[in-house]
Amino acid sequence: MPNYCLECGGNLSYDSAIKQYACKSCGLTFTQQDLLQGREKMLQSQETVDEEKKRRQKDYLKWWLSSDKKTK
Repeated sequence: MPNYCLECGGNLSYDSAIKQYACKSCGLTFTQQDLLQGREKMLQSQETVDEEKKRRQKDYLKWWLSSDKKTK
């Protein structure tokens, strides 16, 4: 579970009175469920970025190895 704010990146502290995590920078509060969902969302977006990078590398390699390159 991330120990930083999903909005501003500040440190979180657990408040046992309200059973939520509070950001020390912006004051936003999160439940444990909020943090888990935020982490899953970040992981999914990172996978998407990685997949896009791999696709671009494959496309570039395919272009580089092809004879369709035009040199001046």
